[in-house]
Amino acid sequence: MIPLSRPLIGEEEKRAVCAVLDSGMLAQGPEVAAFENEFAAWLDAGGNAGLHAVAVANGTVALQLALMALGIGAGDEVILPSFTFIATANAVHACGAVPVFADIESDVFTLDPRAVAAAITPRTAAIMPVHIYGHPADMDAINALAERHSLAVIEDAAQAHGASLHGRRAGTMGTAACFSFYPTKNMTTGEGGMVTTRDAALADRMRIIRNHGMRARYQYEGYGLNLRMTDIEAAIGRVQLRRLDGWNARRRANAAWLDANLRGVVVPAVRDGVEHVYHQYTVMSDDRDSLVARLEEAGVGHGVYYPTPVHRTPQYAVEADLPVTDAVTGRVLSLPVRPDLSAEDLTAIAAAVAP
Repeated sequence: MIPLSRPLIGEEEKRAVCAVLDSGMLAQGPEVAAFENEFAAWLDAGGNAGLHAVAVANGTVALQLALMALGIGAGDEVILPSFTFIATANAVHACGAVPVFADIESDVFTLDPRAVAAAITPRTAAIMPVHIYGHPADMDAINALAERHSLAVIEDAAQAHGASLHGRRAGTMGTAACFSFYPTKNMTTGEGGMVTTRDAALADRMRIIRNHGMRARYQYEGYGLNLRMTDIEAAIGRVQLRRLDGWNARRRANAAWLDANLRGVVVPAVRDGVEHVYHQYTVMSDDRDSLVARLEEAGVGHGVYYPTPVHRTPQYAVEADLPVTDAVTGRVLSLPVRPDLSAEDLTAIAAAVAP
């Protein structure tokens, strides 16, 4: 069996965890602070050193924290794609705001700026583009819309660690950006998430909210929650971060091989100026059921991300005219692109895909 994804955990991560356990400082301690600093420096390499990173418990609460710190809540609307993991919409709903679903671009599956423009109302407070599968959204057009209408932009970068657009990394192009470190992501901390922003005051508010509204122990400055990351997770993340660029390079090399050798499917598009990190290598097929049957017979892992668009789930079930979203959900299929795939694995994947 060739698994679709699996976390790559080595001896260095295990030693880092044991060191934290021996230290007795297990939550929101020095490892978390170091991870925040290192992640911001890595993400903003070549920047002006003005990026702040705030570590949290997972990627969903990263989105919720960004919204809360921006003051987005009841009566506000947030524009986002329906073609995404449901956490994107759930974070909006958890803040009391209303998710407004806009259609996507048919080649790279990210928010269509024209659909976003049509969805803006006087109640719109933010746009939440998703860098789906590791390909950045059209941030130039989205930021231009946001500036024109005085809206916040929150990047859902949960799948885009290291992706870039015209040399700017995902996570540095909006008002704030949110990452996930779930085990299937390009790097992991087990669970965990991160919010990044260039706004020092916004970062300060997020640090207070994630810690029950406290800046210092029992000194409450407002409403907050326990959204903290553990030092165990941060220690794993610090090791993984050092390996991430190499892993992403392997993902891109594997994707290039698949691009050149797959037959009978539409391979992933990559826009000019984009460095894709292939969290998922997602093809399109007009006969997905037959493709799935061949992959299963050959023992090749696969997944459909996402079979039901969020606006059609029972939780939301709203009327929305999203023809591209509805069309691609029946055609997409993700194939293994893990950095630890062997040449034999890649050959087996191509053989199974061939009609």
